[in-house]
Amino acid sequence: MNTMKKIDHLALDGHALELFLAVLEEGSVTAAATRLGLTQSAVSHALNKLRRIVGDPLFAKSGRGIVATAHAQALAAKARALIDEMRSFAGGVTFQPASAQLSLTIAANDFQRDLLLPRLFDHVAAQVTNLNLRVIPSQSPSPAMLRENRCDLLITPLPPSGVDIVQKRLLQDHYVCYYDSKARAAPATRGAYLAARHITVVYTDNERLDFDRRLAADGFHRDIAISVPSFSGVPSFLRGSQMLASMPSLLAPGVMHGFAHVRIPLASRTRTLAELPMFMVWHQRYQKDPAHRWIRSQLETVAATASHPVPAKT
Repeated sequence: MNTMKKIDHLALDGHALELFLAVLEEGSVTAAATRLGLTQSAVSHALNKLRRIVGDPLFAKSGRGIVATAHAQALAAKARALIDEMRSFAGGVTFQPASAQLSLTIAANDFQRDLLLPRLFDHVAAQVTNLNLRVIPSQSPSPAMLRENRCDLLITPLPPSGVDIVQKRLLQDHYVCYYDSKARAAPATRGAYLAARHITVVYTDNERLDFDRRLAADGFHRDIAISVPSFSGVPSFLRGSQMLASMPSLLAPGVMHGFAHVRIPLASRTRTLAELPMFMVWHQRYQKDPAHRWIRSQLETVAATASHPVPAKT
């Protein structure tokens, strides 16, 4: 009957592996202890524990020094790999883009999607081994999207709140009034703006634009003739019509190319109403993740190149 005490492999720890590698590399318990700032007895104790776990003496005397056994030599690569895994587990490793294969899911509605994500894909794909990007609509974003890991990042002007939700401003835009200059003149006064019929966006979850909600809360009533589910649906209705569309200025070179735009003529206080900040939002679990931090930095770089609103006529 075997009466030897069973040694649990879960008793293995990173400090013992580090000591083992130091002795292996130095060829001396004394030199390893000096290198690690420990006593010889502490190093010997750790080695004895490791010997019991692996069932091998690990080192044998050779003259005045020691040499590693064949089994110890075979274990060295595994020990280094285990220490690297522990370091990775603790979040201490760095992210290497050149060897990375990334799969990202980003939630964004059409404005921020078209403005930022094609640029982000090209920018990141040029630096990594492989990139797969999935884009999903954010609609009216909720903390659950991030808590349930439905997306890695959320880009929105209305960041959801929560103690576990982190946000950072990417850019600042503002709403302007678009119109077809071949069909009508610019609305020069508050009366002309409010008297016109308007086109706006109402998302498929019945969420209105924040700009529209602010105007309504401030007592401004507009005649909404047409509601479409995305900004890309506006041009076909606006072209050739007398209607107006209040949308972000950064759409001017893209989906609203060919339309004129002016500052919304509702007095100076509407400059605040017309502000449109854009945020990236993520869950706290990714706050210190090296790959996620790198992606966030790349998105900030891309946003800086896209955040120059086209001046509106006064």
